[in-house]
Amino acid sequence: MQSKKLTIDIDNVVLRIADASNLLKSNNVLQLRSWGFQHCKTRQSYEVQSVELNKILPKVIDHLNKKQIPFELTDSSEQLLSIFYDRKKVFEKIKDRAENFKDGNFVLSDFKDYVNLLEKNVIRKLKEHQIKASYHHYILGNNANFSVPGSGKTTTVLANYHLLKREGKVNVLFVIGPPACFGPWKKEFKETLGYSAKVKTLSGDSKSKRRFAYLLSEAKDTELFLISYHAACNDRIEIGEFFKRDDIQPMLVVDEAHYLKQIGGNWAEAILSFAQHAKFRCVLTGTPMPKSYTDMFNLFEFLWPGQNIIDNESKILIQNYEKEKNTDSAKAILRDRISPLFYRVRKKELGLREPNFLPPIIIPMKEYERLIYDAILTRIRHYSKEDYLQNINIVDKLRRGRIIRLRQCISYVPLLLTAVENYEEHLLEGGFEILNVIKGYDRLERPGKCDHLINLLRGLKKKKQKVVIWANFVKTLKMLRTEIEKEGIECDLIYGNTPITPSCEDSDVITREAIINKFLDKNSGLDVLIANPAACAESISLHKSCHNAIYYDLSYNCAQYLQSLDRIHRVGGSEKITANYYFLQYKDTIDSDIKNNLESKAQKMRDFIEEDYSVYSLDLFEEGDEDSEAYKRIFG
Repeated sequence: MQSKKLTIDIDNVVLRIADASNLLKSNNVLQLRSWGFQHCKTRQSYEVQSVELNKILPKVIDHLNKKQIPFELTDSSEQLLSIFYDRKKVFEKIKDRAENFKDGNFVLSDFKDYVNLLEKNVIRKLKEHQIKASYHHYILGNNANFSVPGSGKTTTVLANYHLLKREGKVNVLFVIGPPACFGPWKKEFKETLGYSAKVKTLSGDSKSKRRFAYLLSEAKDTELFLISYHAACNDRIEIGEFFKRDDIQPMLVVDEAHYLKQIGGNWAEAILSFAQHAKFRCVLTGTPMPKSYTDMFNLFEFLWPGQNIIDNESKILIQNYEKEKNTDSAKAILRDRISPLFYRVRKKELGLREPNFLPPIIIPMKEYERLIYDAILTRIRHYSKEDYLQNINIVDKLRRGRIIRLRQCISYVPLLLTAVENYEEHLLEGGFEILNVIKGYDRLERPGKCDHLINLLRGLKKKKQKVVIWANFVKTLKMLRTEIEKEGIECDLIYGNTPITPSCEDSDVITREAIINKFLDKNSGLDVLIANPAACAESISLHKSCHNAIYYDLSYNCAQYLQSLDRIHRVGGSEKITANYYFLQYKDTIDSDIKNNLESKAQKMRDFIEEDYSVYSLDLFEEGDEDSEAYKRIFG
């Protein structure tokens, strides 16, 4: 007599569901196929081969129970399920302890013991908010730190890594992040733990050279690995094998983890594939939900592979609520699933001095700047009347391009000779005299903003204060360096082409890290750093030596603006010293619209950032969209 139950068996890496009585209907079969099951006619069964059966089996059991389909387990499947539920119990216990700590319910003696461990073993004295974040990390083992930029997230990770290493649980810190974070990780390692780690940077080299680095027997003596997202994606197999080595016990950290947001993206899939082999995992980002609550899904799958933190049913509900703009319901589901598993320090908890935003310095344009700006403005107003004849997609590109041209004009006139991507409109067509003025501009005058900038720098130099100058166009950066050096003021610049690490061919090249280190040295003589927010607004800290920022020009990108503000307003210096911000603006130009628009968006984003479950982002306001919106505001 045939069994009226399904039989679930595990044979090595094969999960087999025997269905002799045809209990599985089409909708159930579809669900099994979504998990990778294939039908085997000879055995009248559905089978899947995977090294992750511990993830698949609980899903199958839950599904069958919900559908009230009877089944029986063989000894092998019973054993695997038992292991899964045992781990689940341990996880729930850890989760409850972490939640209680966030709620203020914890054993004081345990916390004091942890603080004593930090004081005895970690050179750097942690701030109160860092100690709390670090202890929460220690409780969980795998942790998400969503604290605001400048709060010291790197320090809390390093403190935990050191304690876990002391306990013999880890021996390698493997950090994935944008190349701009490599220098800070090396610097913070020494300043937090008191010694320099042996470091291997895995970015920029060929894959064969990187592969060799994983295979070296002495790789276990390298304590800090730094790798870019791009390289980690390409090296997914090698990293997985490296993590499996008996002599390697890695703590895997994903810095600026909002880059993992895209579900099904290449970077996310690659990192998720080897994350399960790490002993401990951590994600760091001040912007956990860049555009959607769904951006949380990958982060917690990375942290807790197999635990199904946000189950499929919850994911579907969250997505549906977002489509309906029912954010309260989406927040409620998310809060229930992830609240104990992350820690967040808000800006107001850092104890920093309020920054000093000085009123914009309004500057009249010089003769040729005004001539060219007004000529472009006139042509744009004329063209805007004809826009209705164009396709809307073409109009958007034209609007964006026109705003960029105006921004170039208020930054540095010769920029108008450069191409703008997806924009070929000739705003100076027929104006040969004006075109000649642009080509020979440097012989005619120095920009009015540049004159005021030099005066500001002279005053700050007399006070022996360092300053960072922010501008958005590379040609402007280079012009400013030339003009500042003419005044006998030592300066340097960082932009996208500034090397992050020296190449094998040119090991003498001056890197971004070397420039920043020299700038931070109070006795170096390098008192002025020129940079653009696109390349330098993320992952660097200037606050220990620099407390002045001058904005030569601005873009509509609020993300980069906020990031740049935080470079000189951070924990470890801004508690006692005020950060000063200066803004140079041309009179009767779009400078005022850019500044007003940025401040409006910045305040909204600051309000969002103080909440745990708001959707806010470093790339929520994309520059292309904002340029087009600016055009509509200005020209109607």
